[in-house]
Amino acid sequence: MIPFSLLDLAPVPEGSTTAEALANTLDLARHAESWGYQRFWLAEHHNMEGIASAATAVVIGAVAAATRRIRVGAGGIMLPNHAPLMVAEAFGTLETLHPGRIDLGLGRAPGTDGPTLRALRRYAGAADRFPQDVVELLGYLGDPQPGQTVRAVPGQGTQVPVWILGSSLFGAQLAAQLGLPYAFASHFAPAAAEEAIALYRETFRPSVHLGRPRVMLAANVFAAETDAEGRYLRTSMEQAFANLRTGRPGKLPRPVEDITKLYDALTLRGVNAALAVTATGAPESVRDQLQAIIARYRPDELILTGMIHDHRARLRSFEIAAEVLRSEAPLPAD
Repeated sequence: MIPFSLLDLAPVPEGSTTAEALANTLDLARHAESWGYQRFWLAEHHNMEGIASAATAVVIGAVAAATRRIRVGAGGIMLPNHAPLMVAEAFGTLETLHPGRIDLGLGRAPGTDGPTLRALRRYAGAADRFPQDVVELLGYLGDPQPGQTVRAVPGQGTQVPVWILGSSLFGAQLAAQLGLPYAFASHFAPAAAEEAIALYRETFRPSVHLGRPRVMLAANVFAAETDAEGRYLRTSMEQAFANLRTGRPGKLPRPVEDITKLYDALTLRGVNAALAVTATGAPESVRDQLQAIIARYRPDELILTGMIHDHRARLRSFEIAAEVLRSEAPLPAD
């Protein structure tokens, strides 16, 4: 059985509040732990009305406190928005409070727009320093070195596992060079997935962090009792993507029976291309689609996500996915 994890964006549905969204995240994490998910990750986004996980480390701490065994982490922290020392201190504190349960995934994108980036007091070229910032951060989380004058307290010596996140060849190359595990964002940017994964595996250099390449692949899931219901649930995320692409982001829309009445064909083609790595429908359909995804990309781990408007339907979707992945024993990764 391939390990499977869960990525939650703490979605804020239309008609709901951020308080309700965060309560739903805690509830989902408790269920995910009982269903056998290995990790529960949250992502950093800013100035987005439909996502409640902007203060990602704070939410991670709340999730870790509300659960007992599941690993909790960032998928990810957008490092250009932060000083590496402060990230090391935050995640070192989380690891100290919840030993052996914290992950730190790092992304290069700002996760926001230009005005918000300036509000974060970061400069536009910060992403260019991403490789150096990752190395600096690893130094703060590792064992102290002779002559080291700046230390992360807490943080130093905690060895929090660091993942590189990516949707292009850049992240694959960096993860391989540094000998770190790699998570590919195929749930919204699948175009370069096969090339990036192959490049990572071919050029991986073993390190003190990792002896052999490890790839986590992200996939959307919209599981329900019937194929029709799964397709209906999926329309919320399709609308969210279409709205974002057309400059109208907002809370997670309610699902609709016929999305073609809301958007033109070109917009929907773009949305469908972005969501190509997705399993939708009844349990049997989701099983077949997940097996096809695993057979094609051969990940070492699968991380599932899915923006569903109704919390009970979202719980059921991830429950079905877990049942499928536990019982059907999809093809193992090489």
